[in-house]
Amino acid sequence: MTTASLREKPVRDLARLAKQHGVTGWHAMRKDQLIRALVKKAKSKTVAPAATLRPSVTTTTKGKPKAATKADRLSPTSRKVGSTAAKLGRVESKKPTSREAAIARRIKDARDRLARAKNLASAPEQGKPGRVRRDRLVLMVRGPHWIHAFWEVTPRSMARAEAALGQEWHAAQPVLRVLEIESGSQASASERVVREIEIHGGLKNWFIDIRDRITCRAEVGYRTPSGRFHSLARSNMVSTPSPSQGDTLDAHWGEIVENCDKIYSMSGGFSPENNSTELQELFEERLRRPLGPPAARRAGSAGADAEEGLPRRSDFLLEVDAQVVVFGVTKPGSYVTLQGEPVKVQEDGTFRVRLDMPDKRQVLPIVASTSDGVEEQTVVLAVERNTKVMEPYNRDSGDL
Repeated sequence: MTTASLREKPVRDLARLAKQHGVTGWHAMRKDQLIRALVKKAKSKTVAPAATLRPSVTTTTKGKPKAATKADRLSPTSRKVGSTAAKLGRVESKKPTSREAAIARRIKDARDRLARAKNLASAPEQGKPGRVRRDRLVLMVRGPHWIHAFWEVTPRSMARAEAALGQEWHAAQPVLRVLEIESGSQASASERVVREIEIHGGLKNWFIDIRDRITCRAEVGYRTPSGRFHSLARSNMVSTPSPSQGDTLDAHWGEIVENCDKIYSMSGGFSPENNSTELQELFEERLRRPLGPPAARRAGSAGADAEEGLPRRSDFLLEVDAQVVVFGVTKPGSYVTLQGEPVKVQEDGTFRVRLDMPDKRQVLPIVASTSDGVEEQTVVLAVERNTKVMEPYNRDSGDL
């Protein structure tokens, strides 16, 4: 682009070139001004590349030039960033101190404790050989005010729960839910949550205290802060008795043997409507003997005896007797008699007497008087026993 070639172009073309090359104020220039501006712009573009190719030189302490290094060619900002990166690299390459290692161990231990507290997976019971391990939750009635919950959860179910809850898994809390059943039907959907008990890993038993009579079942699973519940297992349905129908039983498995039939019955074991295979399996595993209706247990053996022609047992015997327990409470220090015989009164005023109950009607007067004999109160208790022995009945194998 020379001055002579530009003079041959009209003003309109010069203005277009000036606009393309970024000449400022081109729209107000005349032809001579446009030519000078374009020539000047062309010269500035040819000088800039030459300046970038000029080698950088630095002087030594003796004044002799030497070739510039890569660090010398960097700008001050680049050199500062490079030095900072080098310092960070040296810091990262250092080994962690003992304090940092201790902090890391404490963090790891805390995470392990949280994981164990959330993990409900439990070791399997020593059940029948070849039994497939599965999730199960069993409720057992231990008295009018206590229900014993027992559960087993497999590691596979734990993995499924974590995958199903996703991001909510980290804040999920393991809970045991009690659902009251408002109708007596096993398949009824009329259930409402009346209680949620927070539990933790390492457990597989829980005793639930009950105030009023209730028909209920339970669920074990995880509850998220948003209210979502992921169920792992559901239990059988049980009904607690009234306080007058049973005593509170001991809480240890070793003492269940003495009351196993009572606990099994109160937990719905003999009920055709509320019975569950998990309940029967758990009792048989713990007690190491079969449970269930007597007719069902002897079905196999009765059929075998009939086929082999073995004689049936004829020495079967059943004897029944009864006693009556009279108990009450009066003012401490009072004098109490039953049928004229003195009764021992405890320090708190309670008394308890066990009497034989013959097969007849009895009238039992209980008299209590103050220690000085001024006041007296009498209560008459009438009881009757009427025993009837039925004819023996032999059950054939075809009736089972």
